[in-house]
Amino acid sequence: MQPFAPSMPMATSLRRPSFTACSSSLLDADDEGVRGPCEDATLCKRFAVSIGYWQDPCIPHLVRLSKARKAPEINRGYFAHVHSVSQLIKAFLRKTGCSCQILNLGAGMDTTFWRLKDEDLLPSKYFEIDFPMIVMRNLHSIKLKPLLSKPILDLHSEDTLQMDGHTLDSTRYAIIGADLRDIPELEEKLKKCNMNTQLPTLLVAECVLVYMTPEQSANLLKWAANSFETAMLINYKQVRGSRRSVKPGIPEFLTSCRLVARVFGNSCLGSQESFLEFSF
Repeated sequence: MQPFAPSMPMATSLRRPSFTACSSSLLDADDEGVRGPCEDATLCKRFAVSIGYWQDPCIPHLVRLSKARKAPEINRGYFAHVHSVSQLIKAFLRKTGCSCQILNLGAGMDTTFWRLKDEDLLPSKYFEIDFPMIVMRNLHSIKLKPLLSKPILDLHSEDTLQMDGHTLDSTRYAIIGADLRDIPELEEKLKKCNMNTQLPTLLVAECVLVYMTPEQSANLLKWAANSFETAMLINYKQVRGSRRSVKPGIPEFLTSCRLVARVFGNSCLGSQESFLEFSF
């Protein structure tokens, strides 16, 4: 990853670095069955924000407003989703005095980093991880939108910013293109972006594990349990999809009790760890 030097003062703009092409293996991993729901979820959040369910000045810079109106049940569901996860994240940050790190697994087009920045509740470092093609789209938005790029640059303490086609690493924020099913690659990329296993760590998985097989999600949870000295997991998932939805993890997650039992069986909860989950 080559150092990236802005052509203007770092607090005001990003120079457009050339994106490196993704390899075929990265493109193969970028499952269309996951990218579609990511886009749909962001469009639903964008619509709910547009009619006043909550405030989010950054989401319009990541996705355009859909012409199709969303049903009130959808708007209320996304409000409950965003609010509940946000409250848990803030509780963790206050408990640790913000001396911690957050790993947003399968982050999609999330705006939590910018919302926390506005509330002066940023952790020591915030990581977003998703498929490379989703990350490339986010990076494109970050480069072009000062509302997204300026907070990253304002908090950056170096003269250069590490950025390529599917990774951006700054002092307080990193976005990484990686496949959560490939643990060695995931760990290597996080370490390159200065992940600190000694810091209290919050792992956030919103509607992610159900798109993985039970074995794949179990491997991810085992890695998290074995990697961090102190950790908490927020897992927000759907367990009752429509008949048309194909989610490999749902048969294993038909009830919250089964998921909790499986996590306990994997010894993911030690004396210093906590587990919180929501299902719908």
